[in-house]
Amino acid sequence: MRFVVAYLASGVVFLGLDAIWLSQVALGLYRREIGGLLLAQPNLPVAGLFYLLFVVGIVLLVVQPAVATGGWTTALWMGALLGLVAYGTYDITNLSTLRGWSLTVTAIDIAWGAVLTAVASVAGYLAVSAFAAT
Repeated sequence: MRFVVAYLASGVVFLGLDAIWLSQVALGLYRREIGGLLLAQPNLPVAGLFYLLFVVGIVLLVVQPAVATGGWTTALWMGALLGLVAYGTYDITNLSTLRGWSLTVTAIDIAWGAVLTAVASVAGYLAVSAFAAT
């Protein structure tokens, strides 16, 4: 049951914040910097698959270890590290292989991935901690 609580809490925060980020902040940046690479509409089933899988990684690689051995600060820094590695892998690979990929997008997206994953990880940790206390 703890996995489900962590998954739901982390997932809601991750998806909610990323939806705000993508619709209110990043879309203009992406259009300006890499517009020629964008689809007219995002492929939502593929995006959904990313969210489903990435939140599993947050719970298994960050939240559960933080609950077992650390605290919310462990979830924060481990989440930031996971986001840095995951988003860094994506963006740096794109920078090295795609004509027209933007260094600006790379830097901003990696920073966002680290912050977003850290916050979602802390949310999962706090939810599990509250659930365990009941």
